Amino acid sequence: MWQGELKKLLEVRKQRVVVVSSAMAGETDRLLGLTREISSRPDPREQDMVVSTGEQVAIGLLSLALKELGIDAVSLTGWQVPIYTDTAYTKARIKRIDTHRIISELERGKVVVVAGFQGINDYGDITTLGRGGSDTTAVALAAALKADVCEIYTDVTGVFTADPRIVENACKIPVISYEEMMEMASLGSKVMQIRSVEFAAKYGVKIHVKSSFTDEDGTWIVEENEEMEWVAVRGISHELKESKITVVKVPDKPGIAAKLFKALGDNNIVVDMIVQNVSHEGYTDISFTVNKVDADFAEEISREVAEEIGASGVERNDRIAK
Repeated sequence: MWQGELKKLLEVRKQRVVVVSSAMAGETDRLLGLTREISSRPDPREQDMVVSTGEQVAIGLLSLALKELGIDAVSLTGWQVPIYTDTAYTKARIKRIDTHRIISELERGKVVVVAGFQGINDYGDITTLGRGGSDTTAVALAAALKADVCEIYTDVTGVFTADPRIVENACKIPVISYEEMMEMASLGSKVMQIRSVEFAAKYGVKIHVKSSFTDEDGTWIVEENEEMEWVAVRGISHELKESKITVVKVPDKPGIAAKLFKALGDNNIVVDMIVQNVSHEGYTDISFTVNKVDADFAEEISREVAEEIGASGVERNDRIAK
């Protein structure tokens, strides 16, 4: 377990290092499954309380492993750092990070192992940052600590022109701009979470995406340069975890669509694509896509709004891809 990461830490242990760990493989899904055995739509606050424990176990074990190798380490949860977020449980956004505890531990010569994916809100509640949130934690900490680079270790050797598990001759991209990476992440590329790239772009954090299992260079995510502009197509992304919801026969009046999307936004549901059909006899259909994780709640909200605005109904299709 963590052989690749431990090897990298041994190589750089003379430098000041902060490690961000996600949960062990499959653990977050297992914990989510436990919550859904009790409730079809778990309370978000309590779900965060359960799911965040995966990272706490991982950082404790990783710190123990480092100590066994003679490296002094200390594990910190999101609330121990602390990493302050808003109150949007299950998909919280980082507001600020207090770096005093981390800097103090670094000055004592320790490797600091921080739990990814989690933080604490102003009410003292544990929050989580959404799937892939450990990337966001890592980049946010790199920005707050003014780190030289944020290295992201994964099971692939970098960012590719397509998913190498599907396209055998996909090529690794040595350097990609923040903007291109954000576009690929928003359209389905699983290597980086889009919010982590947004953080990097905002604060100028250089990201190096590398494999845990090899020493070869990966992909650098940096500001755009002139050479990057020569490439017309950077890569192909796909997304399978999408659901389409259609509100049927909506009265074609100003402000009607805004009611629907405001209700979804107020409940922290991210709408991806929107299509509105041409009006016919004073009515139109409005279709939009969301992540399948949010589909049940989005459908419920859409039915409530449809009844309020006088639409004829709501349809849902889970067999779509982008």
